[in-house]
Amino acid sequence: MTGKIFRYVFAMGLLVLILCSVLFVGLQYSQTKEETYSALKQEAIYAANGVGFSGADYLDSLESQNRITWIAADGRVLYDSEFGTGIANQSDYTEVVDAFEGGEGHGIRKSESSGNDTMYYAIRCGDGTVLRLSKPLSAVWSAFLAVSPVLWVVVLVLVLAGIFAFRAARQITKPINAIKLDGVEKVKVYPELEPLVERIREQNLTIREQIDELTRRQKEFSVLTDNMSEGFVLTDKNGVVLSANSCAAAVLSGCEVGESLAESENRTVSETIKKTLGGERAESYFEQKERCYQILSNPVVSNEKPAGAVVLVVDVTESVQREQLRREFSANVSHELKTPLTSISGFAELMMQDLVPPDKSREFAGDIYRESMRLISLINDIIELSRLDEQTVLPEKEDVDLWAIAEDVLDGLESAAKKKNVTLSLTGEHAIIRGIPNYIDEIVFNLCDNAVKYNRPGGSVTVCVEKTEKAVALSVKDTGIGIPDEYRERIFERFYRVDTARSSEIPGTGLGLSIVKHAASLHGARISLKSEPDVGTEITVEFER
Repeated sequence: MTGKIFRYVFAMGLLVLILCSVLFVGLQYSQTKEETYSALKQEAIYAANGVGFSGADYLDSLESQNRITWIAADGRVLYDSEFGTGIANQSDYTEVVDAFEGGEGHGIRKSESSGNDTMYYAIRCGDGTVLRLSKPLSAVWSAFLAVSPVLWVVVLVLVLAGIFAFRAARQITKPINAIKLDGVEKVKVYPELEPLVERIREQNLTIREQIDELTRRQKEFSVLTDNMSEGFVLTDKNGVVLSANSCAAAVLSGCEVGESLAESENRTVSETIKKTLGGERAESYFEQKERCYQILSNPVVSNEKPAGAVVLVVDVTESVQREQLRREFSANVSHELKTPLTSISGFAELMMQDLVPPDKSREFAGDIYRESMRLISLINDIIELSRLDEQTVLPEKEDVDLWAIAEDVLDGLESAAKKKNVTLSLTGEHAIIRGIPNYIDEIVFNLCDNAVKYNRPGGSVTVCVEKTEKAVALSVKDTGIGIPDEYRERIFERFYRVDTARSSEIPGTGLGLSIVKHAASLHGARISLKSEPDVGTEITVEFER
């Protein structure tokens, strides 16, 4: 309000002063210019008379504040008080032409010699020459200002008017500006302002109560959302983020408050939000940094129109992986069961139809036996894995001598190792750990069995049991075919075999290392792997002491 009052008062005064000043300046400047021309003319007449009597000598003796130029009939400069006779021919200039033709001439133009705007007055002498006097236009302005002190009075009046207008505006608005919304009770105002002050008091009380309630709810909301494992985002009708918890900010780009989630760099996210802002519930999936996320986006409706969106971001990596493993497991189990059953069924059918020569019956019976044992082994491994997966009622842990178990396992594999010409050896020392004997035996057996199966003729398997400061380590090292780098992360998956063509020649279910992984997990053991293709593999299991 102070500014408005000041501007209105000052603007009116300024407008009047400007109009008066423009009128005065115009009249005064015109008068000053005419007086300057008159002075130049009078001085030019005196100078022309003097030149008629004394020639150029008179001009040298003349003391004038104006520039004097004497011009011959052909335009040559005979004399110039400032630049001498070396300046250009003057016959083309308007004031000179007018003087030759009419006896006198004047005008204002930029001087080619000095480069300044200049007033000229020229008069023809009795001998046909022209005498011209000139004065810079800036000198006219100086003369105008020197004789016009009223301009400074105008400026002073303008300044004083501004000061008085400002003080008056301040005095009028001071009580109003003194009103503070958070301390209106202490302010003294005009009686006319009392109703306004009273309304402000009542409004302050209402606002404080509402702020306290909103603050409490905001704190509750923040605590709830920040402790969620899922990402939570609330946007307005344009997709601009109003609120987002830390989980959502870590997963979604463009999820900071004030940014538009509808313009996210993640195309799946932006399209989902746009669909929701159109009034539809949307659901989508996207992958980021080897994790899979599900977006559940629901519109917020106000007056039957979308007013925003509530977005949940859920990490579904484990469920997706479990589903993928379940499908792979079902497919692999079906395949692994079908293969021996097909062989058994085929051999049995041939024998049933008496298509097997008597001397081949024993061979066929042996094939049926081997396929049956393969089927039994597969089923046993599946049952073992199922039991490990359930982890419901487990046997009690007891003290187990890891060295003794390794020694028994190697004794049991001696026959298979001799068939492949593989040397078995056990090094280290006796070490007691807390564990479930059957599961520890499964770990050692499957590691050693794989080391023999995937070894080379003439190779070796070395089992080492040793104690460290905090653990007991079991390592099984072979000189077999090795495992390429790109397959090392998957060898503990169920039914996964590195080289399918080559592994098909080697008996096995593909579940051995999965059993090792699960059994080790039940004991809190850590598994590490070192391998180099065509050199060998070393797998170490460390049990906490």
